[in-house]
Amino acid sequence: MKTIFLFFYILIFYNALGQNKYTWGIESRTKIGFLAAHHNTMEHLAIKDAFAQETSLFIQPNGSKKWHLDYRKPYIGFTSFLASVGNKNILGNFYGFYQFIEFPFVKRSKYIFSAKLGNGFAYGTKHYDPIIDPKNTAIGSHINALICIGLMNRFDFKKHHFSIGIDITHCSNAASKTPNLGINLPFFSIGYGYTIKQSSAFDTIKEYTSPFQKWNFGVTGICSAKETYPTEGRKYPIYALSLFARKFFKPKVGIEFAFDVFSKQSTLAYKPDISKTQLDILQVGFFTGYLLPLDRVHFVLGMGVYLRDKYQPESFLYHRVGMRYFMKNGVFFNFVLKSHFASADYFESGIGYTFKYGK
Repeated sequence: MKTIFLFFYILIFYNALGQNKYTWGIESRTKIGFLAAHHNTMEHLAIKDAFAQETSLFIQPNGSKKWHLDYRKPYIGFTSFLASVGNKNILGNFYGFYQFIEFPFVKRSKYIFSAKLGNGFAYGTKHYDPIIDPKNTAIGSHINALICIGLMNRFDFKKHHFSIGIDITHCSNAASKTPNLGINLPFFSIGYGYTIKQSSAFDTIKEYTSPFQKWNFGVTGICSAKETYPTEGRKYPIYALSLFARKFFKPKVGIEFAFDVFSKQSTLAYKPDISKTQLDILQVGFFTGYLLPLDRVHFVLGMGVYLRDKYQPESFLYHRVGMRYFMKNGVFFNFVLKSHFASADYFESGIGYTFKYGK
């Protein structure tokens, strides 16, 4: 998973910057919050406040591409994350690294109100162990995915800026290792930043010929793995196929419909006293999602319903949140988290193809 995230960061930065000059700087942010016990088996974990320190390198595209202006020249960057999570003895500390993008909603000469979205990975110094750390019901592995979503107020004073924000940071391993309830950390933060290099506006806009205003059809192949309970249970492979139809109505608005077929081998461990065949465990679903395109990088967020789910080991609804990277020939790479509400199901890594994409 770590390699996948690093590869994806490079793709995002390559598309944002290209070969042109840009504005860039650094920011330091101090955060205070708490561990949200979202499950009754975690109530014993939240005993102290959580603290975090972040250091970021931020970059602002100069407007050389159309999507820079469509999104009001958002800030993108990398952030290092160091945090206590409210219980050092059981949960330890977390050290992470994530990429982010901030979309300005309100933009004035000296004030910006924006939404922040980031994802990456985090290393937890402690995880569940039946002998050493049996009370750790939240995290089952050292390496975990990290997601950060927040709102930011930024006040500019020439090359300096101050910011106040709220966010929630989530760490979990996408069910690759049990237990996997994950940790949710609501934070209040203050920050100071300095712009090292300021770029002037770019006059020539490079258009990206995204297939707006027509339906695109294609297929996505997905492969993953999931570990089942009890803790340290067996790890099962997961295979899925998705037939989709997508349409972009505006540069920032797209919709997706998908017909999904899942072969989740972990269902074989559900109610083990019942004999099951491969056809029995096959799940069929219908998915609807919102698409947010940034040049060749597309964000996806949506919900689906199982049309066929014989044993119903989880909810009848499923959710997706993640990103995709599109090549010029219609091939794209899929990096999406599938979940059932707040409970991660597995990480959907895969590859897809859009038919007649060149036309």
